[in-house]
Amino acid sequence: MAKHPYTIIRGGKLLDIARRSAAPADILIKGDTVAEIGRPGLAAPAGSTTIDAANRLMHPGLVNAHTHGPGNLGKGMGDLWPLELLLTASPWIGGGRTIEDKYLSGLIGACEMVLKGCTAAYDLAAEFPLPTVDGLSAMARAYEEVGMRAVLAPMVADLTFFEAIPGLMERLSPALQKEVESYRLAPWKATTKQMRKAFRKWPFEKVTLAVAPTIPHHCTDAFMIACRDLAREFDLGIHSHVAESKVQVVAGYKRYGTTLAAHMDSLGLVNERFTVAHGVWLDADDMKRLGDRGASVAHNPGSNMRLGNGLADMRGMLSARINVGIGTDGANCADNQNMYEAMRLASFTSKVQGPDWQRWITTAETLRAATEGGARALGLDKQIGRIAPGYKADIVFLDLHHINWIPTNDPVNALVHTEDGSAVHSVMIGGRMIVEDHKLLTVDLAKLAAKAEESRVRREKITAPAKKLYQRLEKVVGTFCPGLAKAPLHIHRYGASHHAH
Repeated sequence: MAKHPYTIIRGGKLLDIARRSAAPADILIKGDTVAEIGRPGLAAPAGSTTIDAANRLMHPGLVNAHTHGPGNLGKGMGDLWPLELLLTASPWIGGGRTIEDKYLSGLIGACEMVLKGCTAAYDLAAEFPLPTVDGLSAMARAYEEVGMRAVLAPMVADLTFFEAIPGLMERLSPALQKEVESYRLAPWKATTKQMRKAFRKWPFEKVTLAVAPTIPHHCTDAFMIACRDLAREFDLGIHSHVAESKVQVVAGYKRYGTTLAAHMDSLGLVNERFTVAHGVWLDADDMKRLGDRGASVAHNPGSNMRLGNGLADMRGMLSARINVGIGTDGANCADNQNMYEAMRLASFTSKVQGPDWQRWITTAETLRAATEGGARALGLDKQIGRIAPGYKADIVFLDLHHINWIPTNDPVNALVHTEDGSAVHSVMIGGRMIVEDHKLLTVDLAKLAAKAEESRVRREKITAPAKKLYQRLEKVVGTFCPGLAKAPLHIHRYGASHHAH
């Protein structure tokens, strides 16, 4: 790229969502940015690098609006756990991590995402008992090594899960109460100080930062206000798990007497840089509030079903003028980082929420959410999410001779309902090929697998006590929290009948 700053892509078909077509087009790239799009034969400066895209469909890189890099080393560790049991299991799943493990976990997720057509992600990354500059830098280094864009948000709290759910700690035996004291987080002032250190001197180019007060009632009001002030000071986004489960909503009413979104709004956190993760149990007032403030929701349909949280109302969100992006959530609770699958599920879950088919989410709406909507949530909507002059050259090339695309009828429908990532031939990020002919060019996957196995074996021994403690806590949490979820509420988001719970 330094020798030949211009690249010309010839022979491919460029997706047009509005027209539901993919017409032949050439794309001229200057450095990392699309300079011009034209008909086949578009003029290019002498010395331009030529990329042959014959038999390729070109679409914007998908944007994962919500994931957790630390979850990749926990892939496939559990089956029957609702969100609250997953949170209980966190010290077991995510314990024993070295700086190298944090880097390794991020690397695994970034590799999977780019191989499956995703070029940018909003990553909420947790460290215990508080974020560190070294840990955040290790995770950022993983994304940069792969060549992927990310917004990295330290996921922070100052209350443990057991403190955050009203009445839960009292249900634990005195012995268990004493044992979960080891899960206590750092005081919020210490956590804020660590975040400020990272924000002041951040050396990474493709990885930017945000703030993630993990779940509202897991944070004292003083801490949430400190997160708000940090975001304002450094001009950063805020991302939080809001109304992901019914348990969270019930806990919010018990603690605040109002919804979680309303409480965060009263503290001044909700604005155009604010992203709600999940939002399954948002009601109409919450949606209007978020839409009026210009906020976003990261819709994670796979995780929402995997953890038994229910079916989010994406149509209601769009009708309230909320910007909606689509995410995979973490690999420890959704098990893959496949944005094509996330799109398919976003479309399908809208279609089982009622017989009024005109309210279902269209494939065009789904695809826009997975590109432009995600880009806006990341604060990068002027740079990515579209293939257009002035935007970064983040382009996915799909093989039109792959069985997924034989025949090619409507390319928008096919992208959302048919494509599963297996037809991804090449992926370009910022004018640089990261994946070519189905091969990741930046990371040796065999070496990565060996390192991941070494890490798994070592951590399995270290986290054995945490696993045993989880198994003891499971009986209490797995009874108490579903009991809270049976409380009456004015909205219903479960796939089951109103009378089945």
